[in-house]
Amino acid sequence: MKSIQYLIIALLFTLLSCGGEKSVQNESTETAAEELSPEYVGEEITYSTDSTTMNGYFAYDKNDTVKRPGVLVIHEWWGHNDYARKRADMLAELGYVALAVDMYGDGQTAEHPDDAMGFVMQVVGNLDESTARFDKAMETLKAHPGVDPEKIGAIGYCFGGTLALSMANAGADLDAVAAFHSGLELPIQPEEGGVKALILVCNGADDPMIPLEHVDAFKASMDNAGARYEYVSYEGAVHSFTNPIADSVGAKFQMPLAYNAEADKDSWEKLQRLFEEAFTN
Repeated sequence: MKSIQYLIIALLFTLLSCGGEKSVQNESTETAAEELSPEYVGEEITYSTDSTTMNGYFAYDKNDTVKRPGVLVIHEWWGHNDYARKRADMLAELGYVALAVDMYGDGQTAEHPDDAMGFVMQVVGNLDESTARFDKAMETLKAHPGVDPEKIGAIGYCFGGTLALSMANAGADLDAVAAFHSGLELPIQPEEGGVKALILVCNGADDPMIPLEHVDAFKASMDNAGARYEYVSYEGAVHSFTNPIADSVGAKFQMPLAYNAEADKDSWEKLQRLFEEAFTN
């Protein structure tokens, strides 16, 4: 009888022990899952060339332990503002580490189109300095602990698109470049075989700032260089079609700007497919 009692007690002890271990294991698993839940952060930084200090903005998942592709976000002609940061945040949510760059230096922004054009002309008029600023931004992005330095892309809006395409034409070490409502009269033209990046350009078909002859010349230059590119033209879309505040800004300054939700959504989806192709090869 005692042996049977001892056996029952032993069995109960074993069952309780196993249950306790499972409970601990489940708690550990749940804790690990909680620790690895995405936590997206925005982090202001400064970085410098020999002559210019720039104010940037990193967006990333601080709990991600895997090195991810890095993406530069180049602002519209207004300068490094909330819109550029918003796009960096959106890229972080897609699993990238994004750096919204400052091409004007000292975080300068424009409140009027005349001031914006002045900033643009300073950048375009000194390609050595603008290239140095771009290169420093890319160096800063690659040095981020969450970035795989072998997988780098760049996106740009308006002026930023023009600059991103120009850097791609110059042979910058980029896997992918996407330009939205971008000017196509590029200060740097591609050489045959010189464009390393996959290229996506999304523009409005009705954008008076981007005439058809500019589109034809851009396509011809890409074809002659043997570049891998896609040019998308959205019917009914005009300049700044990705920016929700474009209508109010256009009305304020009497400029042909307007948000187009359908074109915005489709162009962002095309960007994601571009990155999937560029970063998985």
